[in-house]
Amino acid sequence: MSETMFAVTQNEPGGPDVLTFSRVARPEPGIGEILIRVRAAGINPADHMNRRTAVFSGPPPFILGWDVSGDVAATGPGVTIHQPGGEVFGLLPFPRGAGAYAEYVVGPARAFVPKPAQLSHPEAAALPLAGLTAWQSLVDTAGLTQGQRVLITGSTGGVGHLALQIAAQRGAHVIAVASTGNVERARALGAHEVIDYRSADFAAEVRDVDVVLEAIGGDYPARALTTLRHGGTLVSTLPQSLVGLAPSAQARGVRLAGLFVEADRMGMLALSHLVDSGALRPTIAAQYPLADAARAHATEHGPGKVVLVVD
Repeated sequence: MSETMFAVTQNEPGGPDVLTFSRVARPEPGIGEILIRVRAAGINPADHMNRRTAVFSGPPPFILGWDVSGDVAATGPGVTIHQPGGEVFGLLPFPRGAGAYAEYVVGPARAFVPKPAQLSHPEAAALPLAGLTAWQSLVDTAGLTQGQRVLITGSTGGVGHLALQIAAQRGAHVIAVASTGNVERARALGAHEVIDYRSADFAAEVRDVDVVLEAIGGDYPARALTTLRHGGTLVSTLPQSLVGLAPSAQARGVRLAGLFVEADRMGMLALSHLVDSGALRPTIAAQYPLADAARAHATEHGPGKVVLVVD
């Protein structure tokens, strides 16, 4: 195994042009860690934000990326749950554990689980951050159960298209907010009702839901409050968008919860079980070679997730 590897690095915050395909030192696994030969790495909105501002990683230089699917190349001292050669996928510790845009990456052994055989490496790399965000929002935070009504904004985006499937699998009545072109896609993913935000206001159309999963920000959280029943829960994947809403939420008897995703072995196993049962499948919007990371960041894509493939 070479002591160096190729990776996408950046030395300053900025636009996609700051991403450089470079040769760097290959990391070594420490206690409780595994070295993963990366086969695919997912791209998330947090990657774009960190590239522009370094808000999550701290000052450059750094390597972007939290979503990983690949093979275990080596194990560090004390690791018992993985063996070299096994296919795994998972989320590097968010936010300080980035490094997936590379041929190899080191991560905590218990952040990774066996890759489902039904998923290709690109599909598996599309799942961890967005899938865990949806699971931790709907299941761990809101406690969504059968028969409850849930409203999901951004329903065909990276988090939303997985949240639709998770909510439907749990037996909830799912109301999706989507654009005109994605109405049928939202229905196919499990929505029982779809509101086209280009022609209707979800805040005027929906009442008495138990849970809202909000992923847009702006004025959406304030509008979403009006759709919730007393005792309902509004979960936002953009915690900063909830600032100032506490008095309104308290007056309506609504719980506010702002969530940043966490690496989570139990959540990853739950997602794997849903994949195995046929209830969950990520949508790939586009795939790029690792060396084309800058182009992937600079290009607009359709619904689903964008993935870098490491050859």
